[in-house]
Amino acid sequence: MFENRKTIDVPWGMPPQLMVVIDTEEEFDWNADPDPRSTAVTAMDHIHRAQDIFNEYGIVPCYVVDYSIASQERSVAPLKSFLNAGQCEIGAHLHPWVNPPVEESLSRSNMYPGNLPESLERRKLTELRDTITEAFGARPHIYKAGRYGYGPNTTAILKDLGFDIDLSVCPPLDARGDGGPDYRYYDAWPFWYGPAEGRVLELPVTGGFVGVAGKLSPPLFDLAMAFRKLKAPGILSRLGIVDRLMLSPEGFPPEEHIKLTRDLYRRGVRTFTWSFHSPSVVPGHTSYVQDEQQLEAFLDSFRQYFDFFFNELGGEASSPTRLKTLMEKCA
Repeated sequence: MFENRKTIDVPWGMPPQLMVVIDTEEEFDWNADPDPRSTAVTAMDHIHRAQDIFNEYGIVPCYVVDYSIASQERSVAPLKSFLNAGQCEIGAHLHPWVNPPVEESLSRSNMYPGNLPESLERRKLTELRDTITEAFGARPHIYKAGRYGYGPNTTAILKDLGFDIDLSVCPPLDARGDGGPDYRYYDAWPFWYGPAEGRVLELPVTGGFVGVAGKLSPPLFDLAMAFRKLKAPGILSRLGIVDRLMLSPEGFPPEEHIKLTRDLYRRGVRTFTWSFHSPSVVPGHTSYVQDEQQLEAFLDSFRQYFDFFFNELGGEASSPTRLKTLMEKCA
């Protein structure tokens, strides 16, 4: 999928860089079959709950927006106010089942846009790009595939449509069970890929396997999951053998955010991505935030991690666009 891949040699002495990416989307049941009628964006009335925290820390987040968000004034208005104030960047996030033209069969596999025929993936992303351009007054150049579903035709489509930054790689995700991608053997390092005359910068979601198992982590973790009723994954984690973590407030507590960051930093990683889904800012829309207590813990984890990253680790706030400029200097 990522032809001519070239990992970027980021200097060890570079201060760690943190960007925030929000999968900005409609409210829908993640466990159900795709429903084109599920296009509500009521959670965007409260997106300031997260943005206010970013403003406190001088973070310029990137909202990757899908068609449901970009086509409704209710969700465009708050983001446009942030954008006009220089407080965010806007990218594209393709959810095929709500993005016209909807001509494919509605299936779990087809929720990953990279699984669609080339012409349909292209037409959908063109429609999304143009809708975002009209809504926000600027053409997006940052892309994150819905459900991280990058495919064999995506690179050429991105190049032709003017995208030069991708955020789709998500180690250590393995979504092969319903037709999705397998990112277990990718790592957190950024890389260039694609043709020399139109290369794309990949800034992966921050995640990975932590522990002494090293390169044996993916198969060992898979084996542990086969015995999860016996709590094998937890046992391996407590023994420091292998743990699967992501830098997200959804499903991972602050101590695991710090554990993952310290491990990756020791290995030379200097670019980090804090990521979550916009509906989580309101209880009841995702499994991670079901009540006010969980919402408070969810938002508090932002401050706990940012305090660690900026004060203890000596990190700097960044964004996809800023990181592209920085990575070009490392080339």
